[in-house]
Amino acid sequence: MSLWAIVPVKPIRRGKSRLAGVLSEEERTELNTFLFEHTMQALVNVSRINQILVISRDPSVLSIARQYKTRTLQEDSSSNLNLALKLATRMAQLYETRELLVIPADLPLVTTDEIDQMLDLSGDPPEMIIAPDRHLSGTNALYLNPIGEIEYHYGPNSYQLHIAESESHGFLLKKRISPFLGFDLDLPEDLEILKKIQIGEINPELIFDHSKQPELEEK
Repeated sequence: MSLWAIVPVKPIRRGKSRLAGVLSEEERTELNTFLFEHTMQALVNVSRINQILVISRDPSVLSIARQYKTRTLQEDSSSNLNLALKLATRMAQLYETRELLVIPADLPLVTTDEIDQMLDLSGDPPEMIIAPDRHLSGTNALYLNPIGEIEYHYGPNSYQLHIAESESHGFLLKKRISPFLGFDLDLPEDLEILKKIQIGEINPELIFDHSKQPELEEK
């Protein structure tokens, strides 16, 4: 059974705009490029993934992606993330793909092993495996089998919206609560947390919102 990974990527020079107060445009471009390549390096070593599809409106992103021998898809300039993922899913379906992993290009702690562990939870379709962000609000990684039945709800509260979507379609739901998938870079405070993780001042396991403790207990 074929498994594709879809990586949606914003234009390199425009991404991480909320970090503009602490990083110059050149610094943000360098950061976005590093995060994207870090994600690609993690994905290409996941043995279960048969194909990686990068979708972006930025030709420079697609050029980098092709260096990793991946498929690329030019996103329409008027598209949004959910429409882009729907288009990418349709492309995967043309190749009779049944399993899909959606993963963003801004997870600085993601590793091949972490992706493997998430995929190891699969095997009971129809199913959804979801990895939330550290605030238990956004969706940082999403596995679907079969594909094409679930609507994408990326944006505010996407974690809960995707859970509701899986329940309405009768999908078996599994959650992967992981700091390595749950930590993304959006705000200046995230950069500070990352620096402290890198020098050992913060344990990654402690970055989640512990006010939502019952949710955190679901692995």
